[in-house]
Amino acid sequence: MLARRFTIVCLLMSLFGMLFAILVAEVGHTARSWERPAPVFSAS
Repeated sequence: MLARRFTIVCLLMSLFGMLFAILVAEVGHTARSWERPAPVFSAS
């Protein structure tokens, strides 16, 4: 029972860790894009 709970907690923590890492990477990417002008693509 304890091993199952430990496994579930580890999986949830790794999932939230990956989501947090993606969030931090996206925030850092948008912050760096302010330094140099981003290329503009026409949607038409």
